[in-house]
Parts: sequence; structure tokens; C-alpha cells
Amino acid sequence: MWHGEYRHPRLVEVYDAECPWGWEDDFFMAVLAEHSAPRVLDLGCGTGRLAIAMAEAGHEVTGIDPAGPALDAARRKTGAARVRWVEGSVAAIGVRAYDAAFLTGHVAQFFVEDQEWSALLRALRRSMIGDGRLIFDSRDPAAKEWERWNPEESRRIIVLAGGEVVEAWTEAGAEADGLVSLTHHYLFPGSEELTSSATLRFRTEDELRRSLESAGFRVDEMYGGWGREPVGLSFDGELIVIAAAD
Repeated sequence: MWHGEYRHPRLVEVYDAECPWGWEDDFFMAVLAEHSAPRVLDLGCGTGRLAIAMAEAGHEVTGIDPAGPALDAARRKTGAARVRWVEGSVAAIGVRAYDAAFLTGHVAQFFVEDQEWSALLRALRRSMIGDGRLIFDSRDPAAKEWERWNPEESRRIIVLAGGEVVEAWTEAGAEADGLVSLTHHYLFPGSEELTSSATLRFRTEDELRRSLESAGFRVDEMYGGWGREPVGLSFDGELIVIAAAD
């Protein structure tokens, strides 16, 4: 299933168990607190972990995601009533509606084609109030993380909230022109196996900077890790962007 972790109810449960609050969430909350941002967009909010935390911190948060099952899980969480949940994608982004916009969990890499990535950035720029900020993460292609997406190195055990144990692993194809296709496998008790597939776009630092500048953003910071390390000097292998409407 395409992006099954967000679209299949059983895989949504697996996703929530495998992806609890982490250091990346601490980073995003710290960045949010650095400037006044009453109105916040969480685009590709998934099951809502970060959107709810931002709302509980006093922000007016809109969480947008195209996957209904993921939003269903978000709405069931404690504190979910504080967030405005919208099922949709780029077309659901308002105009002059937000002081800050977040794309977390490497959502930026789901926008594979340059045309759709540019359209997204332009829509986000139009959504900004004043010099609003855009914050997102993307994997650094120089780290070649896809080389570790194989059954041997990626195999893991996930324990669901009810105690059910799921075995998971990932298989990825070779990188070609910045694109990597992959399949996640999830083996449930009783030998039931579900899969989730995706194609990700790995953009370089220069590609990200050029696309942001073309859309009307100024790149204020770009980090290589969650401890704000310079690009290329962190084991995290990230490209974490903080940009402002120019």
C-alpha cells in the first residue's frame, strides 16, 4: 500500500508505536518558541503528535494531512480538540493564515517532482503572515541512508500498545537521479504481512536553497543534525531548514 503507515488502520497503529516523541520533536518545539507564532500550520501532520504539543503550548494549530486514517488516530488522542484537523494537502493551505509552517517527519521528500515541490513552496509562501517562518527536515543525500535500508540492517521489533509484537524491515532500490523507492514490511502474529511502499526525493543542500529562494524564502539556518550541528558534521544525516518569508 502506498504510504500505508498513514492510510491503513493497522499500520497507523504500528507507526504510532514505532514513532514516539523524540529529539526531533524537542528541536521543533524549541524553534517554535524562538519567535512569536500565534498561528501555526503542521502540513503532513500524520497522527498529530507534534500538532497537539504545539497547541498545548498555546498556539492556534491547523493540522493538514491527506490520509484520513492518520487523522482519525490524531483526533482520538488526548488534547486533539485543541487542533483544527483538515483532510487535504496543498489546496487546503490558506492565504496569509500562518506565522509559522512545519513539515516534519521528512514529509518534504514525499514531493518528488520539482514542479509539485515548487508549487508547495509557493503556496506556503502565500500562507505566511509578515515574515513568517518555514521549518522542515529532509535527509541529506550525502549520508546515503538508503544503503542501510535492507533486511539485515533495518530489521526491528515493534511492540504495539496492546502488547502485540510486530517484526519489521525495509527494502530499498538503488538511488537514481535523487529518487529512492522503498518498501516497508510488517509481519504480524499469525504470519500476516502488510507492506507499505513509497518513493522519496533526496534534494541536496544547494537544491533546497535554490528552490526556497525561487519561492520567496530566505534561508536563515540549515543544520545537519538535531543538536544544530553544521551540515555534513552529524551522524543524523539531516538537512534541517529554517527559512523566513522574504
